[in-house]
Amino acid sequence: MTPAPRASQLPSAWDAGWLQMATHCPSPNFGPRPAATDIDLLVLHSISLPPGIYGTGDVQRLFVNQLDWDAHPYFQGIRGLKVSSHFFITRVGTVWQFVSCNDRAWHAGASSWQGRERCNDYSIGIELEGLEGLPFEAAQYAALAQVCQHVEDEYSIRQIAGHEHVAPGRKQDPGSGFVWPQLQQMLNWPRAMFPPGTV
Repeated sequence: MTPAPRASQLPSAWDAGWLQMATHCPSPNFGPRPAATDIDLLVLHSISLPPGIYGTGDVQRLFVNQLDWDAHPYFQGIRGLKVSSHFFITRVGTVWQFVSCNDRAWHAGASSWQGRERCNDYSIGIELEGLEGLPFEAAQYAALAQVCQHVEDEYSIRQIAGHEHVAPGRKQDPGSGFVWPQLQQMLNWPRAMFPPGTV
């Protein structure tokens, strides 16, 4: 019988901040994190393009600056926008990655969490395909829990929050359709890691 490989012999889930289980689609929209930054926050978002329409590929095109601004009237309001997220999880649970987690993605904008400004500097952004206020799919929760666990294994994650929590009044995602207790139960992370009142 062949002996089971030791942990040190197992292939890593990561390569220079890229999660190997994800489909990689590198975005030019990123920058370096400040020196000696602890990456300790996960920020959850929701996005769909056009809003409420799923599976178009337009989210991926937005994050790599290839969106056809004239393809839909809604796009006129975001023309020229340059944004990115580390991860994007589709309705069927497919995981895309656009920026190495070692780098700073452009997902949270003007933001603050527990007295610290500029959440992009120290957070990892995960976008869920959806629309705030509407429910998400079981496949998305399963993929999200897997990504969160991999990230927590690799980085010193101490908190998880929604875009609505780090930019209150400006953002509402992932919104009331996201079931925080479900994620907390799947991860079995301490309740203190989640925003107050969500679990």
